[in-house]
Amino acid sequence: MRRVLGQWVDPFIGALLAVLAFGLVVPLGDGVLRVLGVVGRGAVALLFLLYGARLSTREVWRGLAHWRLQGGIFTATFVLFPLVGLVLARAVEPWIGSAFAIGVAYVSLLPSTVQSSVAFVSIARGNVAGAICGATVSNVLGMLLTPLLVLGLLHDAAAGGTGAATVGLSRLGDVLLGLLAPFVVGQLVQPWAGGWVRAHRPLTLAVDRGTILVVVLGAVAGATAAGTWAGVSVWDVLALVGVCAVLLGAVLAATWWGGRALGLDVPDRIALLQCGSTKSLATGLPMAGVLLPAAVLGSVVVPVVAFHQLQLVVCSVLARRLALRER
Repeated sequence: MRRVLGQWVDPFIGALLAVLAFGLVVPLGDGVLRVLGVVGRGAVALLFLLYGARLSTREVWRGLAHWRLQGGIFTATFVLFPLVGLVLARAVEPWIGSAFAIGVAYVSLLPSTVQSSVAFVSIARGNVAGAICGATVSNVLGMLLTPLLVLGLLHDAAAGGTGAATVGLSRLGDVLLGLLAPFVVGQLVQPWAGGWVRAHRPLTLAVDRGTILVVVLGAVAGATAAGTWAGVSVWDVLALVGVCAVLLGAVLAATWWGGRALGLDVPDRIALLQCGSTKSLATGLPMAGVLLPAAVLGSVVVPVVAFHQLQLVVCSVLARRLALRER
């Protein structure tokens, strides 16, 4: 039983769900929420500083030589996914509500994962080097593209909804100071600090996961204090999971068969499948704390967490299945 649970249950996801439950049932005062906000913003800045110091731009440029694979991952992440996500979010808004619909659309605008997608490509015996490059480039470009997509596309989506707070261009300064500035500083010091940061991966992992937990707690507790969950039922959450499954399934099918249309071999198609269909929780939740207004932040957290857990289970099953193919 322990071995089975270890394969299917991520302890961090358990901690994340525990924080979600705590934020839902334990009321926090205004003072505590303000402290969480300050700590969360500081943690996000530190996280993106470490991202910049950890990523080696030389490795990114080296992997760009495989333009069909890299172009496919980029197109799937920042063109196909947003198109499918925005259309689906608008279609299901009457069933899951405007706040959850914005969350689904927000998920579609995020960059790819790095650790999990590369791990799944390795398990499936795919092109690991191409996956590392594609996921890394996705995250580097995501520092700029995701905020621009959110500020441009979700502004109209929120304004066309049922009164949810909009994402305005006034938040561009927050993005520059809270996300891009620390990342750029990290890139500047990367030649000197990059080796040390990469050698101390537990530090980055601790900041990574700690930041997510703080952002989730602040967002959910703030939504609880504001009465956001008053109209949300269990059926709404189940419907949201179903919508995430449809979104994930559509992109998985498009990346797998699209890879064949591009003339990619099976190892490259596996890299495209895993990197082009996954979205980063580690990047998405800290960004949400900077990009989105407090009125919708708590509701956006739920779709991000739901999609992340779903993609881990589905992509893990696919990776194991693909690993069984003939050599």
